[in-house]
Amino acid sequence: MFLIAILFSGTLAWIAMGIGEWIPVEGRVQAYWPSIYSFIGGMLFGVGASVNGGCGVSTVSRLARGELVMTSTIFGWLAGWVIFLPLLSFSDTKSEITLFDGGQYLLLVPLTLVLGAVIFRMQKDNQKLWLSMLGIGLMAGIVFVIEPHWTPSGLLKSISLSLWHQDESVWPELPRFLLMAALLSGMISAAVIAKTFDLRGFKILGLIKHLCAGILMGCGAVMANGGNDTQLLVAMPALSLAGYASVISIIIGIYVGLKVSSR
Repeated sequence: MFLIAILFSGTLAWIAMGIGEWIPVEGRVQAYWPSIYSFIGGMLFGVGASVNGGCGVSTVSRLARGELVMTSTIFGWLAGWVIFLPLLSFSDTKSEITLFDGGQYLLLVPLTLVLGAVIFRMQKDNQKLWLSMLGIGLMAGIVFVIEPHWTPSGLLKSISLSLWHQDESVWPELPRFLLMAALLSGMISAAVIAKTFDLRGFKILGLIKHLCAGILMGCGAVMANGGNDTQLLVAMPALSLAGYASVISIIIGIYVGLKVSSR
């Protein structure tokens, strides 16, 4: 149930898209055809996420709750992007899907109505789960409209690209740092209020494990043009088939990673 709710978390993205049409924002939501990189990147990201025990945002969330070993995952992201910097030309070979105006609304609005009817008939625990996931998806979607690269991995990626190429033009602007500061403040505050903050040390083997997981996630995100958050909350609602292919591959990668880890 949790997995299904996550897959539909971007359903209310049509509200964020509508907001984007009324406020001055740069860029637009685009849909692409899948490529072999969508599948390979999704698989690598999924395996890395399973080994790490969480995706990009959850990595920062766990760090905010005191799991210092997550810093190794973050360094792994940076290493993964640096390794694949020569292959960033993937973005030049993407084939865009031309959709008629309002195509996303035609699918997402009826889907919202159907989900609303289904959720109304669910048990309270499942209702809370679904409404929470849809609410998180909506809020994240609005942030994506305002700042498409707001995620922790997106910020670090821009920093690494700027430092690697010595190009100040791609250095993140101040609002992105402010968004990240607000995100971290919210996570730490929630952990303190919920009494889940627990500063924990780490072992060398743990550092190596999470570093390798971060490298896989970083390489996968480069190839798939985004991690699970971007795919679920932006690519899929935009009807990007590349996003659907990446998410399917991420799920397969998580399954494979869990199977290998359990042995």
